[in-house]
Amino acid sequence: MCVSPQGVFIQLVQADSPAALAGLRFGDQVLQINGQNCAGLSVDKAHKALKAAAETRIELVVRDRPFQRTVTMHKDSSGHVGFIYKSGKITSLVKDASAARNGMLTDHFICEVNGQNVIGLKDSQVKDILTTSPAAMTITIMPKFIYEHMVKRMSSGLLRSAMDHSVPEV
Repeated sequence: MCVSPQGVFIQLVQADSPAALAGLRFGDQVLQINGQNCAGLSVDKAHKALKAAAETRIELVVRDRPFQRTVTMHKDSSGHVGFIYKSGKITSLVKDASAARNGMLTDHFICEVNGQNVIGLKDSQVKDILTTSPAAMTITIMPKFIYEHMVKRMSSGLLRSAMDHSVPEV
């Protein structure tokens, strides 16, 4: 979990964990833990609230990723949607390409491709996912300042090895 002035946010969802099975995702905002409001909680207090919960049942009230946006776009005849990224961050858009026309933004990080979490993956792995995606795809992005705040204390190895990168079932 990550605590910021805007609230308590899900920072890491481990593969096959109860959180993953419940559908929690990176960037979800936790509003309540077992009936306790999270507004103004410190990291320590948020962790204490989770630890105080029954081992077999934790009730969370969650707002789906308030700082993220999902953009739907279509590949052109050469298989591109029209954006360039480096280390997961969108650095530029191709004029008049689907990405630009449909609301893709620079200085944002790619969080998901067609619902699959790509946080912590190498650019080459993200490229493989984009390449094998259907002609119509969705990309979920998050502003740079929020993304960097959420991952600044996490090692890239933890993001790669522990983060749930499974392909969502449709």
